[in-house]
Amino acid sequence: MTSFTVDLNADFGEGFGAYAFGQDETLLPYVTSVNIACGWHAGDPHTMREAVARSIAAGVQIGAHPGLPDRLGFGRREMAISPQEAYDYTLYQVGALQAFVHAAGGLLAHVKPHGALYHMANNSIDIAAAIARAVHSLDRRLLLYGQSGSLLLTAGRAQGLRVVSETFADRTYQPDGTLTPRSKPNALLDDTESAIWQAKRMVCNSAAMTADGGETSVVADTICLHGDGPHAAHWAKAIREALEAANIRIQPPTF
Repeated sequence: MTSFTVDLNADFGEGFGAYAFGQDETLLPYVTSVNIACGWHAGDPHTMREAVARSIAAGVQIGAHPGLPDRLGFGRREMAISPQEAYDYTLYQVGALQAFVHAAGGLLAHVKPHGALYHMANNSIDIAAAIARAVHSLDRRLLLYGQSGSLLLTAGRAQGLRVVSETFADRTYQPDGTLTPRSKPNALLDDTESAIWQAKRMVCNSAAMTADGGETSVVADTICLHGDGPHAAHWAKAIREALEAANIRIQPPTF
């Protein structure tokens, strides 16, 4: 009998100051790795420290979630940055989070770019290479999370990094394996059963649903569970329980 394993990850610590965002505490029991905001698109030194402490206490694997310096747009708007800037931005933010993790007695395991920076790295080999080079320069043992089939994974492999291919349970795909833009029809799966079906297909059949009802090939080493919807914790619980019921092991990637 074929055995399948997958990581469940969620973005974490994306508040700042007096503001909270997402459902951090309710998601923690269902994920095996978290991506902690590093202070630019969200987060600040206080929330970073607290997010690291909560993650260590919960026993989940910790990753850095660097983004663009665009707090007002939550890092979701593309900026005209050079590869050198992408390198500097990544090194700066990941190094800051690594300091908090080290001070708390933990280990930083991975890096996953946030929002527009993530998508820019999917589409530009120069930006992808700069991010991968920054991760390698800081600690070549770190894992690099990137979208299935993306240039970021290609760049990570070229740097000798171990890469983790990410998929999304609540999104549809295009025939070429890219995500359907949120501005397009049928970009989101809006019910729990569809998300569960999608998660199982991605892990067991390396296939994801396209917006037109077809399928495309993906590699699901990890599935992102978004924490910014009202149903986030319910979906995370339902997806994890359904995967475990299908004898799929839920665990973080080896690092």
